[in-house]
Amino acid sequence: MAVVHRTTLTPTKLELLQAWLPAQPWYAGGEPDPARAGGFRLDDPRGEVGIEFMVVTDAGNAYHVPLTYRGAPLEGGEEALVGTAEHGVLGKRWVYDGTHDPVLAAQLLALLLGDAEPQAQSLSDTPDPSVTARFAAAGPPAGVASFTTAHGPDGTGIVLETGAGDRITLRVARALSPAPDPEATGYVSATWRTPDGVEHRAPFVTVR
Repeated sequence: MAVVHRTTLTPTKLELLQAWLPAQPWYAGGEPDPARAGGFRLDDPRGEVGIEFMVVTDAGNAYHVPLTYRGAPLEGGEEALVGTAEHGVLGKRWVYDGTHDPVLAAQLLALLLGDAEPQAQSLSDTPDPSVTARFAAAGPPAGVASFTTAHGPDGTGIVLETGAGDRITLRVARALSPAPDPEATGYVSATWRTPDGVEHRAPFVTVR
């Protein structure tokens, strides 16, 4: 299980996102001033990569930002780098847009298949029962052999090729909306809170 350290991160995640958000095709615009609003984590079975599905609110919008945290650069991940930060316990960390990270892709598929358990965002070894995942796979679970990622104004698409030769298309919501996807065959649903304290739920990821 991943350990959530009570320590500092310099610059903070929000400071990194403040600089990164305006360059994303799904960002609605304005002067970025993101605030934490919710999310959850997944554990890397090898204990090497931090995986977080973070929600921030900004200028009336709620954005879903999957992030991974690594102790060394991700090979071929230069374009996905959000920034680097100094962790008070672990030292230098490379922070990535997790939709480009093979560890996140594999664990997201495991979550959909019921083989990974969502974890509380800020607590160690604490499952988050508010996160729900559903996907009726056509065959036995198989790991991710390869994947491609594409961004657009409506979100991020990830196409997974599994070890069994299956192709699974995931749509990662970026600007969160409670509206369900009528064509989805699976989903990951979670909650966040707006600045007024109201809780909302929406699909973070859908399978098509």
